[in-house]
Amino acid sequence: MILKVEFTIILDLVIMPLMSESRKREDLSVDDYVRGVRSDSRTILARTITLIESNSPEHYKKAQSVLKMLYPYSGNSLRVGITGMPGSGKSTLIETLGCDLIEQGFKVAVLTVDPSSVLTRGSILGDKTRMEKLSRRKGCFIRPSPSGGTLGGVTRKSRETILVCEAAGFDIILIETVGVGQNEITVRSMVDFFLLLLIPGAGDELQGIKRGVMEIADALLINKAEGDHKQRALQTKHEYELALKHLAPATRGWNTPVYTCSAQTGEGVSNIWDAINRFQQITRKNGMFDERRKNQNLDWVFALIDHYLKDNFFSHEEVQKALAKIKEDVLSDSILPTAAADQLLNLFFHQKK
Repeated sequence: MILKVEFTIILDLVIMPLMSESRKREDLSVDDYVRGVRSDSRTILARTITLIESNSPEHYKKAQSVLKMLYPYSGNSLRVGITGMPGSGKSTLIETLGCDLIEQGFKVAVLTVDPSSVLTRGSILGDKTRMEKLSRRKGCFIRPSPSGGTLGGVTRKSRETILVCEAAGFDIILIETVGVGQNEITVRSMVDFFLLLLIPGAGDELQGIKRGVMEIADALLINKAEGDHKQRALQTKHEYELALKHLAPATRGWNTPVYTCSAQTGEGVSNIWDAINRFQQITRKNGMFDERRKNQNLDWVFALIDHYLKDNFFSHEEVQKALAKIKEDVLSDSILPTAAADQLLNLFFHQKK
């Protein structure tokens, strides 16, 4: 009898609530997602992003309905992309800057991208632990997502995630990218302001940083300008200023500045926010801000088409059947690579006609 009573208590207090929660997680409607995002429910916001990131066809259909309803409420944030090599202090900078912005009354969303392993496709997703102080702030939402091997330092669903966060009322979206060199160009097509974070030692840095990344940056920030590194950081700043004189500005009407800071102590971090504000004022006045946003929507269209065609190509039944043999022929030099591509494309388009 005692065991029966104890089991009944466990059933009522533990198992039933868990079952109820499970049903609730399965039963969210499109309207539930939209209302949750608009009412600033962090739980529903996180679940909406998970829905969007899902590769399930059923989830995709529901996600598109959610995005369609949220779209009219998007577009009102300032989108800032932050990139830099591993070890440059991106997460520390974002935490310091994010806390400062929240103190000023802004709502801040931080979208971070963890590089997925090329072998396991796994990802650490440790940004909340690296931004522990910021993650506890009421006005902040941090969402780590795996890159899934996507080039460009962002995930395939980064644009949709930005839209959802804007519809949730966030004023500033900070996007920390993987930092994969020349492919960072992708993030330029979804942010208003693009910041390149560097560390002292311009001689070595100029060797390692691709020119293409510097060309698309709206500002360069030399981090870790503290203690014994401060003088070296100032020298690095001077060398990058000289290098930028040979490059065209990334944004019309704006000359790319170089700053130093210590994300650890906070010294100099406010300078980059002042620069972002000046940038916004200038580009809104000369029309570049709105022009870039419109072009980004076009980029989004064509990026989706690229992803759709690639996914459909590699999931095509006839292509899958022929792929192993064609790979073998290419590796053994039995077929010209261009001829191999033609064969696969013919299989794909023949079935589509």
